[in-house]
Amino acid sequence: MKTANASALATDPTVRGYTGADAWSLTGVIARLRRVLRSSVRQEFPWESLPMAQVEVMQRLAEEPGMGVSALADRQRLATNTVSNLVQQMVTAGLVERTPRPGDRRAANLSLTQSGTEILAAWQAANDRRLGQALERLPESYRNAIENAVPALAALAALLEADDETQNRDQAPAS
Repeated sequence: MKTANASALATDPTVRGYTGADAWSLTGVIARLRRVLRSSVRQEFPWESLPMAQVEVMQRLAEEPGMGVSALADRQRLATNTVSNLVQQMVTAGLVERTPRPGDRRAANLSLTQSGTEILAAWQAANDRRLGQALERLPESYRNAIENAVPALAALAALLEADDETQNRDQAPAS
């Protein structure tokens, strides 16, 4: 597989605009990366069969099985009714199951079904293949920079989430 030349990448107009760590550049490159990854993975998983919102819900339930709709909505930063609708679609499709929560018949715990687990694993494998193939073609210095940036980006996401939670808590009406 051919590796791209770092100087050629630096002069590419689609790369040249992302030269710093300012908020606009970071937001732009993250949005662009998400779009292109979604688009390329759809070659194996058509959009209609597995919308990105469902993938994200499945990823969360794989990490934190047993949460309810409200907790899932909070974690995904989505409206409860949006998550409820997503979950209902996924239950109907056989990807997620609801089990009654002990002690509270009105509430349910959510978890992936075997089918949901298999589809998520296949989606993640397709994503890993696509990303891995692209990373292999980058110069080693870029691959190392990306690998080294992942913990810092995860820390940035955690900080923004914590700020969001603090702001939501401070804006909540007093009961």
